[in-house]
Amino acid sequence: SKFLNDKWMIKNGFLSGIQEHKPWWWDIKVQKLNLSAPLILLPEVSCQKAIEILQEKGYDQAPVVAESGLILGMVTLSNTLTAVLAGKAQFSDPVTKVIYDQFSKIGLENSLGKLSCILEKDHFAVVVHEQMQFNGNGSSFLKQLVFGVVTAMDLLTFVCRNEE
Repeated sequence: SKFLNDKWMIKNGFLSGIQEHKPWWWDIKVQKLNLSAPLILLPEVSCQKAIEILQEKGYDQAPVVAESGLILGMVTLSNTLTAVLAGKAQFSDPVTKVIYDQFSKIGLENSLGKLSCILEKDHFAVVVHEQMQFNGNGSSFLKQLVFGVVTAMDLLTFVCRNEE
């Protein structure tokens, strides 16, 4: 059962890292990674343009975010190229045709321990921060802002650079 799996429980926010021998970095917050600003693609960007942008900027993946701020998914260079070469998508198609809509999110205030559990299964996690926004009639809603995309290499680099 998932409920007997501590890593699943930590990843889904039911446990706060109850590892017996936690590494020194386990409880440090994700915001300490000092991630660079993410490259974000809008849904109407074509597959060809997405490939060009990712290659030119040196990124492997990027979140696809609607103008409203809704995170639609992630586009990866390899998945986009594979889809086009296999004929499942055309260069002219919008990236929404090749996005992954199954991805993990993590907040800036979450621990690196939780991030570590996510990265054991996923290649990356989208770092988000929720912000309360109000419209003209005074009603409010939560909007998620993308702060970055974090990989196992980012975590490893942080740990190696700050090893006690």
